[in-house]
Amino acid sequence: MPQRKPLILVVDDDPGILKLVTLNLELEGYQVMTASDGKTALQLIENEQPTLVILDVMMPGLDGFQVCERVRQFSEVSILMLTAKGRSEDIINGLNKGADDYVVKPFSSDELLARVRAILRRARFPEEMPQPPFVSGDLVIDFAQHRVTSGADEVLLTPTEYRILCLLARNAGKAITQDHLLSEVWGQEYCGDTHILQVAVARLRKKIGEDAGNPKYIVTRPGIGYVFKKP
Repeated sequence: MPQRKPLILVVDDDPGILKLVTLNLELEGYQVMTASDGKTALQLIENEQPTLVILDVMMPGLDGFQVCERVRQFSEVSILMLTAKGRSEDIINGLNKGADDYVVKPFSSDELLARVRAILRRARFPEEMPQPPFVSGDLVIDFAQHRVTSGADEVLLTPTEYRILCLLARNAGKAITQDHLLSEVWGQEYCGDTHILQVAVARLRKKIGEDAGNPKYIVTRPGIGYVFKKP
């Protein structure tokens, strides 16, 4: 049977942007649905469970930051934020709310499609050779099930966060550079984008109950990158 194409939800209150993004995505073979406000978007995400949400920031009512924050209360769907705000603090705010990536308006269709492909690539877990779970204190990574637990609680990670954790854990005791993490998790084109990495690691630490000031698992190597403490 042919594989079902990813379902992408595009959320923007500008009809022109909705039409343009939808057309380009459909030409690439993706299934697309749209919403022009945050409330509708939340309903569609809950009911239709898309693979990716392309979410505009500046919308009346619930803005993109608020929608992103609410989505993260019940879903780990990949989120790409569209923003006319290019200031670094706005980008970091979106990433802190749980977005996986961002594109600043105005953007080219090629740039948007490249980001979409990168996110969908990260969302697909590769087939892995059987290997035992990784255990460090209360933290358990079950590679076969793509499942992470801390004590008795399951830790819900986005595909990006899961990839970061696995890469660090599989190299426990070794310092992994920021550019290597960016290249392996996001792609070569993201090398040097330390904002997106630092925010993702901060979110990951919070989810696994990590105190960045006194880390049990992930240690920052200033000017280099990160190292997962050897169990």
